[in-house]
Amino acid sequence: MRQRDRLRILNHMVQRFQAHFDASFAALADATRRGVLDQLARGDASITDLADRFGMTLTGMKKHVGVLESAGLVSTEKIGRVRTCRIGPCRLEEEMAWIARYRQRWDARFEALDGVIDELKRQEKARGRTKRT
Repeated sequence: MRQRDRLRILNHMVQRFQAHFDASFAALADATRRGVLDQLARGDASITDLADRFGMTLTGMKKHVGVLESAGLVSTEKIGRVRTCRIGPCRLEEEMAWIARYRQRWDARFEALDGVIDELKRQEKARGRTKRT
């Protein structure tokens, strides 16, 4: 396989991975969609039930469910005239790993900042003692 073909495959994988993340985070960015996920974690529900619970139109809820479904966070099944929603196959494991990496970086930065603050407090205390004597 030529180098150019390898780069094209790698670029496709990165774009696919990025598109997956974009869809997941876009779906989770909306409070109503997070609420729908919370509701579905308790049990399956029809789009009509969800629309009623969130005080919105059926069309509006269908759009929210569509975004969640595109991200793999919700799956739907139509039986007769009722479309039932349930938690989807996406378990957000990759997203959680990505967040965990950044959390580790932020934790390290905050620990370093705590060290600087502690040192400044020690210096301030030492200056206070020097002024009194």
